[in-house]
Amino acid sequence: MAFSYYDRLSSRGQAIYRKSDATTSLELPQAERLRPLVGELREALQRDERRAVEAAASRLGLGLTRHLGLPPVTVEVLAVRPSARWGELHGLYTRDEQRPARIQLWMRTARHRRVVAFRTFLRTLLHEIGHHVDYELLRLADSFHTEGFFKRESSLFRQLVPEAGVDPPQDSEEPPAGLK
Repeated sequence: MAFSYYDRLSSRGQAIYRKSDATTSLELPQAERLRPLVGELREALQRDERRAVEAAASRLGLGLTRHLGLPPVTVEVLAVRPSARWGELHGLYTRDEQRPARIQLWMRTARHRRVVAFRTFLRTLLHEIGHHVDYELLRLADSFHTEGFFKRESSLFRQLVPEAGVDPPQDSEEPPAGLK
């Protein structure tokens, strides 16, 4: 089942969407070797130390890309999430031919300025890594939020946090305007 924005895509975009949607999981070789980095990230968030969170998220991002055989990404952790009428921005993936892809994450909610919950922060990191996977591993010309995309994100999460069990449903099927 395609999300509602599928019908607004060009035929080329729909073909990319279908290819993305068809891949529903990613095998993370030796996921157990990355779990200590997940623990470091959890502890850094609990301590509310932005630099420590950034260092832990960067190590985990590099570990993930290495284990998946992808080019590295730069991870930057910023303070309070940007927000507008569409909601809060949790993370942002950008790529540029001149430098490594970049992931920006925010560790505090916009409204109450509280530290983001660990699971939310980790899922956001994995979500942005998912965009990197789309371009670098799946070789897609674009990265859409498809059901397959969210399932790939969840498969990574379950491999890194096996005690987490069943994942909660996604909040929204369609990204804010202009964001992918």
